[in-house]
Amino acid sequence: MKTADTLSKHIIDLEEKYRTIRNHSVHICAPLAIEDYVVQPIADVSPPKWHLGHTTWFFETFLLIPYFTGYQAFDPQYNYVFNSYYETVGARVIRTDRGNLSRPSVADIYQYRSYVDEQMQLFFDQKFHLSEPIAILLELGLNHEQQHQELLITDIKYILGHNPLFPPYLQDNISPTAELKAMEMINFREGIYEIGFEGTGFCFDNELGRHRVYLADFEIANRLVSNREYLEFMEAGGYLEFNHWHAEGWDWVKTSQRRSPLYWHQIDHQWMHYTLAGLQELDLNAPVNHVNFYEATAYANWKGMRLPTEAEWEISADLLNWGERWEWTGSAYLPYPGFKKEAGAVGEYNGKFMVNQMVLRGASEATSRGHSRKTYRNFFHAHHQWQFTGIRLAK
Repeated sequence: MKTADTLSKHIIDLEEKYRTIRNHSVHICAPLAIEDYVVQPIADVSPPKWHLGHTTWFFETFLLIPYFTGYQAFDPQYNYVFNSYYETVGARVIRTDRGNLSRPSVADIYQYRSYVDEQMQLFFDQKFHLSEPIAILLELGLNHEQQHQELLITDIKYILGHNPLFPPYLQDNISPTAELKAMEMINFREGIYEIGFEGTGFCFDNELGRHRVYLADFEIANRLVSNREYLEFMEAGGYLEFNHWHAEGWDWVKTSQRRSPLYWHQIDHQWMHYTLAGLQELDLNAPVNHVNFYEATAYANWKGMRLPTEAEWEISADLLNWGERWEWTGSAYLPYPGFKKEAGAVGEYNGKFMVNQMVLRGASEATSRGHSRKTYRNFFHAHHQWQFTGIRLAK
């Protein structure tokens, strides 16, 4: 338990973080045209205005309505519009229909954000409301918004990157040409190691339950696979040879007819790719991006290697240069020993997704500052390419 003075300081820190994080979501959307806010080209991509509304709904629903006496909801119908997957909280618009919501308008949603932010400031000012359980909820809400900031960037890129005009999100967002160091394998001896979150600070519940794991001897690459190296796989017929692929992955190749990572385009015999700065010549030294688990595994098989397990990744993380891409692991997304879901809606945050998904580790260029740590367990279905995902080899 925190002392009163420690809790008060924590609340002050969270109040400042609240303003910074909430402003950053608005900053991310600043370059958009009004029309960009509403588009939902596939089920996995939510319209930017929905992200802005949903993150606001989180604070209203889980903090202001239950804990701020006299609070009046901005619009009671918004619970149906902006609830994402919380069965505990009630019915909702299905995910695939978020792009059909021409109303509430973008202006309405920004008014909603302003209203909730003003009410949250009043909530902060009346400090007798604030307690350790509320501070925990508040910190969860801030980390939840940071997750959606990454999704905002990811979804904006998909929306603009599938416009035939390839409009840039930011003209001056061109990355410098990457330098490619030699790939070396870092050796680890067999033994018993510990993984999972420990210490102070925030973590999600799926990181808890620090425990021991036995690992055999293994090697892990000191850097990610580059575009040049992945292109060699493509040119060697990697997408045409079933032996490299899982059965489901080979089905995906045949069904999707993909022959390259997402956003790659061969134009006049030159490989280009869509970036947040628009269509650019492919930087062959940069880490390959937007590959799914099937592609990552097929490439590793072609190289006579494999993907690291999440335990291997975590115990080697201090020696790795990570943060450029979310890195696929060979581990299924499952609970750690002793995992227990919280009661109520908060318990729906992670636990119910622990099926048919693979763990990714690290962070990416779209990850908000301060929102990464080596115990962070991201997770996606094996076919997803739209996140900023790359490949690290192991053997």
